[in-house]
Amino acid sequence: MIKVDDRIKKNKQDWYWGVVARDKFLSGWGKAKDGYSRCAWACKDYNDAEKVLKWVENRSEMQYVSIVDLRTYRPPSNTAHFHIYVADEGHTGLV
Repeated sequence: MIKVDDRIKKNKQDWYWGVVARDKFLSGWGKAKDGYSRCAWACKDYNDAEKVLKWVENRSEMQYVSIVDLRTYRPPSNTAHFHIYVADEGHTGLV
């Protein structure tokens, strides 16, 4: 599995609530040619994770959306590509 984590070291310690989803558009080709493409948006707190959850659920290409603790979350074995983004104002519409 290819894993990309956009968080800086401090973010990895403090921004551990994540909204994870399977991307049905990117799965099965490119970097995820041998499986599913999953992504997560790391949030600064659970309150932000709930807001980001609604944003991701409204994206048509995202499936199986949930809030997870990124310190313990392990993508399923059929995941070929997993990208963790930082959920900030510009990326997810958080205010």
